[in-house]
Amino acid sequence: MAIVELKVPSPGESITEVVIARWVKNTGDVVEKDEVLAEIDSDKATLTLNAEESGKIEVLAAEGDTVKVGQVVVKIDTSVKPEAKKETPKTETKTEAKKEEPKKETSTNSVIKETVKDATYATGTPSVAAAKIMAENNIKAGQLNGTGKDGRITKQDVLAALSNGLPTAAKVLSNSWQGGRDRERTKMTSLRKTVAKRLVAVKNETAMLTTFNEVDMSEIYAIRAKYKDKFKEVYGTNVGFMSFFTKAVTEALFHYPAVNAMIDGEEIVYNKYADIGIAVSAPKGLMVPVLRNAELMSIAEIEKGIKDLAVKARDGKLTIEDMSGGTFTITNGGVFGSMMSTPIINPPQSAILGMHNVVERPMAFNGQVVIRPMMYIALSYDHRIIDGRESVGFLVKVKEMLENPSRILFGGKLPEEVLLGL
Repeated sequence: MAIVELKVPSPGESITEVVIARWVKNTGDVVEKDEVLAEIDSDKATLTLNAEESGKIEVLAAEGDTVKVGQVVVKIDTSVKPEAKKETPKTETKTEAKKEEPKKETSTNSVIKETVKDATYATGTPSVAAAKIMAENNIKAGQLNGTGKDGRITKQDVLAALSNGLPTAAKVLSNSWQGGRDRERTKMTSLRKTVAKRLVAVKNETAMLTTFNEVDMSEIYAIRAKYKDKFKEVYGTNVGFMSFFTKAVTEALFHYPAVNAMIDGEEIVYNKYADIGIAVSAPKGLMVPVLRNAELMSIAEIEKGIKDLAVKARDGKLTIEDMSGGTFTITNGGVFGSMMSTPIINPPQSAILGMHNVVERPMAFNGQVVIRPMMYIALSYDHRIIDGRESVGFLVKVKEMLENPSRILFGGKLPEEVLLGL
């Protein structure tokens, strides 16, 4: 009997332990090589543990256990082989089956016709007593099957449905406190513990300030309305706000390099590229995957990149590489309805831009009061290396390019300014 011991792999540098989040297979299961056995939570991402050989497995750790990197958590008995997969039926058999189908089809059709024929005005109509109980419990006729004459809903039908757990008005409408003094304790995940430590460290170790501005989104709205169908036809994806903000941010970072820098000991590291972290909501919490060299990407490439990262986050497939090395982060609280917030820096970065919801507000424009779609934007920054002048200038530059998107193509300048050499 040959036994293969499966050890916990290292998710990344400096990570010494992980948590067994979920076992996909259990002791006694016979698995194929490379089949997923478990999901593992590390400080930064969720990883999978795959079988190195085929065989019968023995699980050595329980779900929720914290285990060391390199610890043996599964044994595989390679002498037990998976059952050979059954061969698929031949084409001839399928053809013969298809030839017999018309007979069954005729029978089924006749049943359907009889059902339709038997339906009357009474079908699905409640009796007086049934209707009274249904009204009291906010039950619709479509939720019940009538067993009375001609399909009429009887009092007994309603009472039977309620006894079987059909939601009553009290249950449907009372989406709030139900009373009682119960409490529940759950263990913090590795990811949540790491996030908590990092957030406290940011507050304690940086001189974080936030500056605000507002953006008139009219031009962005107009571009999206005019080209959204053509854009989707050409690139297979929608054009959203985030791609415009990403392009505006990368141009602004070029003009204000301190916002793209970070502190390393007693030195300031100025990044000559823009790796933009995009905060996305995932089932296990907020994740910040990174778009590499976003300054070189087109709008379409950014949209596709964000979509791919969001899908990976939703499916729990983000890797350490996907989330490491960002130089600046963008977070969009507007998707949850946030009007204004002070986003917290994602260390070791020195700044983060917060987007918010778009609200139509009356604005003064050329001496007239007009209704405009407005968004508040916020820049939280580390005042140790970013001065007030730079933070305000950066946010103004982002605002200028979003309100005049053609600036994005000309290094933050208007086309006529480039033409005149200004």
